[in-house]
Amino acid sequence: MEEFDFLVVGSGSGLDVANVAAERGRSVAVVEKGPLGGTCLNRGCIPSKMLLYHADVLETVERAGEFGVDAEVRGVSFEEIVREVNDEVHEDAESIRRGLESSERHRLYAGEGRFVDERTLEIAGGEDDGARIRAETVLVAAGTRPAVPAIDGLEDVDYLTSTEALRLTEPPDRLLIVGGGYVAAELAHFFGTFGSEVTIVGRRPALLPDADEEVARAFTDRYAERFDVHTGYEATAASESGGTVTVEARPFTYGNDGEGGGQNATADGEADPIAVSGDELLLAAGRVPNTDVLNVAAAGVETDERGFVETDEYLRTTAEGVWALGDVVGEYLLKHSANHEARAVARNVFGDRMQPVDYAAMPFAVFASPEVAGVGVTEGELRAADREYGVSTYRYEDTARGNAMKAEGFVKPLVDPEGSILGCHIVGPDASALIQEVVVAMKAGSGTVRDLRESVHIHPALPEVVQRAFAGGFHRGGEHGHDHEHGHDHEHR
Repeated sequence: MEEFDFLVVGSGSGLDVANVAAERGRSVAVVEKGPLGGTCLNRGCIPSKMLLYHADVLETVERAGEFGVDAEVRGVSFEEIVREVNDEVHEDAESIRRGLESSERHRLYAGEGRFVDERTLEIAGGEDDGARIRAETVLVAAGTRPAVPAIDGLEDVDYLTSTEALRLTEPPDRLLIVGGGYVAAELAHFFGTFGSEVTIVGRRPALLPDADEEVARAFTDRYAERFDVHTGYEATAASESGGTVTVEARPFTYGNDGEGGGQNATADGEADPIAVSGDELLLAAGRVPNTDVLNVAAAGVETDERGFVETDEYLRTTAEGVWALGDVVGEYLLKHSANHEARAVARNVFGDRMQPVDYAAMPFAVFASPEVAGVGVTEGELRAADREYGVSTYRYEDTARGNAMKAEGFVKPLVDPEGSILGCHIVGPDASALIQEVVVAMKAGSGTVRDLRESVHIHPALPEVVQRAFAGGFHRGGEHGHDHEHGHDHEHR
């Protein structure tokens, strides 16, 4: 058995910690069964956002007529787009591999790792098949994989997950998506923009159920104009015949805990079971951790009821000398959260004193059309906690830039009675960029509305919509309707 100072399972954000270990003179083992770089680079945020930008360009051209520009799309090289993106991702992964293989401090085990004892793994596959390795410190950063929901007949259907969908060389004529979260929203935008007729079946009352309820509702309304959307429905059976996939779904009900058993909560008013069909079925119903494949129990690592690794505030697991970060922890399934956790683990393992990982002001973004982004608590969470708060909205079209863009959407800040920012939620163009100044205010500024109000904003740039959302007109929580009063800046255009 070969011994190392530091061992990491997974080559995504965990590799950042491994590099710190190597820089400090430690011997490092990296265990990775797939392409180097982790989920984000190979099967997630990098290829999807590269592909989505092509969709955004196409959408911009198709909207040109709204601005008096006579433009038309004469052709789309879809296969070439997908090939170029995947080739670039492959080259990035190979570059990481070359770097590890040429390093004197790193030892790459290109196979599937499985715990067999405390801080001890056995490798399956590749040149190191059957090898056992052990380390003084182990980091579990093995990520997640697409969930496959329990649907009758699914085993006889040729379905896709996000992994396969990102490699399709032509858009399906009719794409059927089961799921209503980030992945479903982004891939619906991508394939829908390139000509697929998209049908979405989601269990929750609205798409993007983890977003602020008002934002999720607005997003769902916009998607219902583009696609065939069935929210509040659970897929129960699937079948395939003659190249057509059919999914049967029934109304799904929720109790107060968000699980089944309560009042019917369909958003589109339908109450009867439905059957929908498509040429391809895409499962986008969440993700599950790879802890079962890793057999983490053999290392003394405990997991929660969903299978995610249990950690303390320093990201230590229940096993001595074993740490964990990223999606496998289940705190936030976001690459920037995993990078943040990697910095925390590096400090705690190699620093002079340990510090708890700080998840304050952790933002998210959905690169759909419209974009959605948020940070902090939602209004629903504030109501559930019976907290006192103020809320406001400001619409894009009520700023000069937003009006020029013919943009639809709004910014929704949530504050406490003293003016501290509790959260902010945005639906509309460039939401992923606009949310950042709120994140900086919450994390590095005073954390109050003063940061946004008093900062000089370029006129007439789009960030003015954020400044004006925080400029005043807050309503006491629970005492406002869907359409809030807000100031207009027509006189400043």
